[in-house]
Amino acid sequence: MKILLAEDEAELSRALKTIIEHEGFLVDLSSDGEEAESKAKENIYDCIILDIMMPKKNGIDVLRGIRSRGDRTPVLMLTAKAEIEDRVEGLDSGADDYLTKPFAMKELLARIRSMTRRSASYNQKKLSFGNACLDMEIFELKSINSIRLANKEAELLSYLVQNRSKDCTEDELFEHIWNGNEEIDQGIVWVYVSYLKKKLQAVKADSEITGDRKGPYKLILR
Repeated sequence: MKILLAEDEAELSRALKTIIEHEGFLVDLSSDGEEAESKAKENIYDCIILDIMMPKKNGIDVLRGIRSRGDRTPVLMLTAKAEIEDRVEGLDSGADDYLTKPFAMKELLARIRSMTRRSASYNQKKLSFGNACLDMEIFELKSINSIRLANKEAELLSYLVQNRSKDCTEDELFEHIWNGNEEIDQGIVWVYVSYLKKKLQAVKADSEITGDRKGPYKLILR
C-alpha cells in the first residue's frame, strides 16, 4: 500500500517515512502544500497524511482541492494546534481523522492501519462516470445499452472509476483487485482491461480505458 506524507519539517518527515515504511507501506514525501496536491492529483494512494501548517498551501486547502475532484482517499490531518475549531474545520473539509502534535508513533500507525482497512472495504453501490453507471449490487454497466459484468470486471472498473483520470499501473491493479496472488499470472490485468474496453464500447459509453498491454491504464471521457 502507498501513502502520501505531506510534512514540511524535514527531520520529522524523514523519521515518519522510515517508521511507516518499516510497517510495509510505501511512502511518497511532499514538503509543501502545492506539491502535495499535485501528487494527490496524479497518483493513487491508499492514505494521505497532511500537516495543516505547510508552506505555499495549507493542509485544509489541499484537502478541499482533493475532495473537490471527487477523490475519496482517506486523509489524516496532523496539526500542532489543539483548538476545537481547527479539528472541526478539518473534518468539515473532508478529513477522516486527525492527530495533534506531539503524538505517539504507535498511535499514528494504528490510525493508518484503521484507515487503510476502511478504504479497502469501502465500495460505493453505484458509480457514475460520463453517460455511464456501474451498479455494484448487480454488476451491471449501463449507458445507452446495458450489460452484465463478471465479478472481477466490476471490481476493476469500480477501481478505475474511483481513480479516473489517474494512471493506474498494472502492479497497482493486480495488487488491489487480485491481492497480488502469486498463483495468478499478472497478465490477467490486461485480459480484463481488454474485456472492459469492449464492454464500454458495447453499451455506447462516452468513456474509454486508455493503455496497452502492461499499462498504465486510465479511464477518460472521449
